[in-house]
Amino acid sequence: MKRISPFVLGLSLAVFGTTLAAAQEMSSMPKVLEITREYVKPGKAGAAHDHTESAFVQDMARAKWPTYYVAVNSLSGKVRALYLIGYDSFTAWQKDSDAVGKDMTLAAELDHASMADGELLDSMDQFVFYYDDDLSYRPNGDLSQARYLEVTSFHIRSGHGKEWHDLVALVIDADKKAGTSAHWATYELEYGGGDDYAVFSADKSMADIDQGFAENQKFRDAMGEDGMKRLHELEASAIESTDSELFAINPRQSYPPPEWVKANPDFWKPKPTMAPAAKPSTDKKPKP
Repeated sequence: MKRISPFVLGLSLAVFGTTLAAAQEMSSMPKVLEITREYVKPGKAGAAHDHTESAFVQDMARAKWPTYYVAVNSLSGKVRALYLIGYDSFTAWQKDSDAVGKDMTLAAELDHASMADGELLDSMDQFVFYYDDDLSYRPNGDLSQARYLEVTSFHIRSGHGKEWHDLVALVIDADKKAGTSAHWATYELEYGGGDDYAVFSADKSMADIDQGFAENQKFRDAMGEDGMKRLHELEASAIESTDSELFAINPRQSYPPPEWVKANPDFWKPKPTMAPAAKPSTDKKPKP
């Protein structure tokens, strides 16, 4: 049964820092988070998409590029992939973009990879988020051991920002009191949409999700009857809509920091994918 709010899922939450600085300090949270979302055509996901995306990974590796990214593939909702890049600031993002533009070889290789990958896509879009420390609880930037990622979005009613912040504070206090395993990082959407927030949650296995649901009663007990009533009121007042989706981290489509690869090479450095073999023709040749 779904909990009252996606915030009280009690998952083992984390988000990622994929710039060079974050690779050196794995617990740091990137301030700016760029997300590219690709909707894959039916039948074109899996090995076919892994193959075209691996071209980007190989291009970045050959250039020894210091900006890393994580790819996740949907396990719920429409078939899609997310590509997440973190930066310490907007200035750092600009410097990275300018550097790519000046590297003519890399830019040409990425353009070529984009054309091949585009053949598999229905559409794509992009979003830019900014980290909100006040709405986060015990965040952790290390995804080296993670296998699943939940992305929960909240669309906040216009003019109800205070109730939204009060709601999160209420949940944080209850989780502290209950001693649950909850951790999360919250990002506010700056470009690409309206008054939205995204909460990112990572798990080493789906057993972490089971643990979150098992801690539900501990959270309720810590909240108390009055607290639960207040939580309901704040949700109804502040939140217009929510959406929770589950993704699997895909190492074949990711360009992870060297520290992550070193920590878990079996996962982060899988064998290269081969292009899907063409099906043999069923047309019968005329007899001579």
